[in-house]
Amino acid sequence: MAFVSSRLNLMRKVAQSASYTTLLKRPMAYKSSISLETLYPNSSLKLTTPAFKGDPNEKFSGYIPLDKLDISYSASSGPGGQNVNKVHTKVDLRFKVSEADWLHPEVKEKMMELYGNKLSKEGYLIIRSDTTRSQQLNLADCMQKLRALIRDAAVTKRQPSPETEERIRQRHLKAARLRVAVKREESLKRAQRQPPTVVDL
Repeated sequence: MAFVSSRLNLMRKVAQSASYTTLLKRPMAYKSSISLETLYPNSSLKLTTPAFKGDPNEKFSGYIPLDKLDISYSASSGPGGQNVNKVHTKVDLRFKVSEADWLHPEVKEKMMELYGNKLSKEGYLIIRSDTTRSQQLNLADCMQKLRALIRDAAVTKRQPSPETEERIRQRHLKAARLRVAVKREESLKRAQRQPPTVVDL
């Protein structure tokens, strides 16, 4: 008991002394050699996301603004126990293709042409994902699907030159002639395997 009272008296004296505040504000004696101040001495160490500026000449850079999308979450179906009833992990991502100002006009037209049957009555393209039990992973899956759809629409198919078309035509013609020759040879082999016919006089 005397030891506890002596410790309390000592703590009171330290708290009343002027050096107590300097003791708390004193920097730590040990600092790691891989601390942020050591690795980035001239940095302010503030985490910021820089504003994205895409190439105006590029049809699609892969950047999709999340604030232009309508993202909703709901309860997922399938196995998962009580977690299915507690957590809304299914992701519904939708946006109106005709009003997407962040898409290149050519890409927008191509998407309307390619995926016109997938659009809702209001003109929304809807992408859903409930493959995992994680909301963030399902959102990433939706974004990956959307990027794949946009990239398919952004790719312009190259038209073959007349020389290439002629080479392809000659190749197909040669293959057809070879196929007919093989069929004739097989037919001749089958005819030779037949026994000779005997004619009664």
